[in-house]
Amino acid sequence: MSILKLKPCGKDYLWGGHRLAEEYGKECRGDVLAETWELSCHPDGPSVIANGSYAGKTLQQYIEEQGKAVLGTHCRRFRDFPILVKFIDAKDNLSIQVHPDNRYALTHEGQYGKTEMWYVMDAGKDAFLYYGFRKEISAAEFERRLQEDTLLEVLNAVPVQKGDVLFIESGTLHAIGKDILIAEIQQNSNVTYRVYDYGRVGKDGRKRDLHIEKALAVTKLVPILRDKSSYPHVADCDYFTVDKLNLDGRILKKLEGFVSEDSFASILFLDGKGQITVAGETVAFQKGDSFFISAGSGGFEIEGVCDALVTTIREKAGPVRIGIDIGSSTTRIGLVDVHQKLLAASSLPTRPERPADEIIGEIGERVQALLAQEGIEVDQCVGAGVGVPGTVDRRKGVVVYSNNIHWEDVRLAEMLEPYLPIPIQVANDADCTALGETVAGAGKGYQNVVMLTLGTGVGGGVIVAGEIVGGSEPGHMAIVEDGEPCTCGRRGCLEAYVSTPALVRAAKCATGNALCPEEIFAAAEQGDWELQKVVETYLRRLGTGVVNLVNLFRPQLVLFGGTTPVQNERLLPFVQEMVKQGCFGGGKGELPEIEAAALGNEAGIIGAASLV
Repeated sequence: MSILKLKPCGKDYLWGGHRLAEEYGKECRGDVLAETWELSCHPDGPSVIANGSYAGKTLQQYIEEQGKAVLGTHCRRFRDFPILVKFIDAKDNLSIQVHPDNRYALTHEGQYGKTEMWYVMDAGKDAFLYYGFRKEISAAEFERRLQEDTLLEVLNAVPVQKGDVLFIESGTLHAIGKDILIAEIQQNSNVTYRVYDYGRVGKDGRKRDLHIEKALAVTKLVPILRDKSSYPHVADCDYFTVDKLNLDGRILKKLEGFVSEDSFASILFLDGKGQITVAGETVAFQKGDSFFISAGSGGFEIEGVCDALVTTIREKAGPVRIGIDIGSSTTRIGLVDVHQKLLAASSLPTRPERPADEIIGEIGERVQALLAQEGIEVDQCVGAGVGVPGTVDRRKGVVVYSNNIHWEDVRLAEMLEPYLPIPIQVANDADCTALGETVAGAGKGYQNVVMLTLGTGVGGGVIVAGEIVGGSEPGHMAIVEDGEPCTCGRRGCLEAYVSTPALVRAAKCATGNALCPEEIFAAAEQGDWELQKVVETYLRRLGTGVVNLVNLFRPQLVLFGGTTPVQNERLLPFVQEMVKQGCFGGGKGELPEIEAAALGNEAGIIGAASLV
């Protein structure tokens, strides 16, 4: 089903009134109904579906059963449901409070901070609310006024009336005054730091807790200007976009809209009555009703009389992705923009002798430090990708086995979440390197690419139609029956013949000297007969492996990377000729280009970032 009518969760905070029950028909089990959480997947107050086959289930359960596609592509960057929609009835003054930004809240509370907007549905004749400071003050003055109970003297008191809108960014000191009815759209968070509460006591007879130290750390101590830049929207930010609908029943009796695959739509009816039709399903609405329309539902029609707020999630402005390339000796971290450009990078020794949780914790802290260094908030990041050597369960984000770093059944994505509460994807590091070269390096412009990395071992990745073919191990295809032993325990693998140790071993066997690959190739080019034979055998084994891969995947491009000097003038032409002679169809078929990789160590970072 596409349209869900929601039943809210009510809150009986001591400052609340009873208008939401009396005027909006909300269920109330006591004398006070301060808030109703109309659209909520927050565990502190989930909303429940009231119609159709999912009636009685929470909105969160619906999303889990239907899949996150119902939220839309713009919501992929959020780990959790992105917003919370409320009605608030302030019979009395709310406490003076502030919400932290994401960075502070994630560090100290383990959840997101809060940016919100208020739409004033009704207000008394002399109603006002507090919105930041009248003038700039110092941290010392802020603390002193809290101690002396003179804070209200420097707060900005704003008179309000029906239809007013205020945007409350995190860090803004604020409070709703008495005799105001508000619709609130906010980040999906319940973190609030209370700094002043008029000396009131709670149900237990004690004064309610204040959070002075945390408030001092996050409050902006300058006047806040009323922002009018959201036009034509009521409010617009990276967390939500809010629009106003109005049908007067005379000139405008019917309205049509469209819910694309980009985002779900939340419709909150502030007034009126009528019916809403989505995908052939018609549901009646009245004042106070809340609806969720799943992404991709297409056209909808509202008929009747109404004032309503429609909330959607737009595409992230200036998004950044995090790429993490975990190696056996070094872990590299980078921030990547929408153009696949590496904005900033950092590295740390992996030290795989340590427990996995210690390594992952240090990686998480280093990512946070890099973001802070670059002045980038975590909510600007649409996700993080991690490349790790070994076998990976990509669906679960689990490293099944990695001999290089001694991990087995490590829930990598889950363990990174406390540091990075954003979507996290995990893949094999060689696959990430191949993806990085495909999207930003020598393979840019190609859709089908095979990459081999020649070094301590032989890794590689396969990209088909721009996507990773996960789990490929090209270094462990057998090219010689019952051949040389391989590190994997089998015999005759490609890695046993064309890895750096295999090349060095063959050269030492032929000459008695321990030479590096650069010296081996150089001596062969200068006429050393014994090393010429070593290099020729090496190239033939490598060419055999490439021919097998081309016959299997028919790529447009074969790339070589790693520590072996693949730029050598003999290597690429030799392999190209072997492909021409050995591939099915020979020169009559469509043969791939043979090139050297271009990005070096950046490929793994950019490829990992490209997983999200």
